[in-house]
Amino acid sequence: MSDRPNGLTYADAGVDIDAGDALVEAIKPLARATRRPGADPSLGGFGALFDPKAAGFTDPLLVTTTDGVGTKLKIAIETGRHDHVGIDLVAMCVNDLLAQGAEPLMFLDYFATGKLNVDVARRVVAGIAEGCKLAGCALVGGETAEMPGMYAPGEYDLAGFSVGAVERGQVLPRLTEQRPGDVIIAVGSSGPHSNGYSLIRKIVERSGLSWETEAPFAPDRSLAAALMEPTRIYIKAILPIMKSGRVTGGAHITGGGLIENPQRGVADGLVPVFDWNAWTLPPLFQWLGEQGGVSDHELRRTFNCGIGFVLYAGESHSESIISDLTAAGETAFACGTLQSA
Repeated sequence: MSDRPNGLTYADAGVDIDAGDALVEAIKPLARATRRPGADPSLGGFGALFDPKAAGFTDPLLVTTTDGVGTKLKIAIETGRHDHVGIDLVAMCVNDLLAQGAEPLMFLDYFATGKLNVDVARRVVAGIAEGCKLAGCALVGGETAEMPGMYAPGEYDLAGFSVGAVERGQVLPRLTEQRPGDVIIAVGSSGPHSNGYSLIRKIVERSGLSWETEAPFAPDRSLAAALMEPTRIYIKAILPIMKSGRVTGGAHITGGGLIENPQRGVADGLVPVFDWNAWTLPPLFQWLGEQGGVSDHELRRTFNCGIGFVLYAGESHSESIISDLTAAGETAFACGTLQSA
């Protein structure tokens, strides 16, 4: 190949290969820190291997999930709060695995931007690595895409993909075991998690508050800090309970809120019926409802309303499950029952 005068380079087109290489080197230690049995993260290859036998599985089924962070990223970008959105990304994927009784094994991320800012990307990936450690899964790879013209300056988007495993006889939900009168057990959320942020941003705009104003519902915290609280990762608290055989199903409360998600883990002929007086709506959601004039039904089908995950169990097991969740640091309580449709 010969040099050509006035020739263009990839950098002239807006893609900085050197910045991409620098990011890979910066995040290699973060990935290595997520090692777990069955996986030895080593970025740079074309794929990642996982050994289920080394992870202790006998006859596993694989479960896969994929998700993003949504428009919560707009607040991160506008306020420079990039450190925890990676936890959100992991949580949205691994909590979905948990709803089927699966243990997270591996995680991969996709980071897309118009012009790569190595420091911002490193902070985001550091959050992803932290989320993987909280979930007990290995960050085994990912993709960084620099695409000039696709994103406004400073903007980026995230997507995540996770693989989990569950022994063949432990898959949830166990629909044939569910009965009318089974208890719905709520596990508390840390806030809106990563859902409903298009409505949240609209309500904040209507309120006239700036991101750095003290949050009306959280004294001594800015509005941005309160709304950017990362999604809670439930793996370490809930997975042992699932493996004990005491629950027959569960649901991760994401888009669709408490109206749509709970039914996804329930047998045909049964419906989850909530006792809406079983808990007090957290102040953040009260403020969203009042400031936005949002009806109770709209709140319940848009947000988790303080409940990030629900479990279904027979009445004889409900107290021990709530006790175990509380001992693991979660807020847990009975919030309704399964009833005949």
